[in-house]
Amino acid sequence: MDPAEERRETKRQTELINMQGYVADSEYGFPTRCPCGGRIIDDVRGKDDYDTLPGKRFFTCKNYKADGFHYRQPWVIGVQEHIERLTKRLEEVELVINWVPEVNNQIERLEAEVKALNGEVDNLTGQVYNLSVQVADLEKLCFD
Repeated sequence: MDPAEERRETKRQTELINMQGYVADSEYGFPTRCPCGGRIIDDVRGKDDYDTLPGKRFFTCKNYKADGFHYRQPWVIGVQEHIERLTKRLEEVELVINWVPEVNNQIERLEAEVKALNGEVDNLTGQVYNLSVQVADLEKLCFD
């Protein structure tokens, strides 16, 4: 075999293996689309099939072939992974909900601080006005 052809074949094999790994890694939860672009259907194994578990459900690509590039995932595994993901999200939401009262207390404290600072600014504004009036009076006395 030509060395260049051998390198191309090796590269094709590497890409094939990588793609199969990507497909395997993407099978998590409820699949919505197959990597081939095919639609996912709910497939139920019939009683005619030779199997110990007739009636077993699968998420299957409409164009399924057993070549490693299409989804055929047991329904139970998809549901279990989806429940695990929802449980994790629920735990995160519980942390946020438990943090809300603390945030509300901080907001109330900051609002009170802003109110006090606004009062102080009003007081200082009044003092600046009084000082500007006094400066104007002193300028009249000194320069007149």
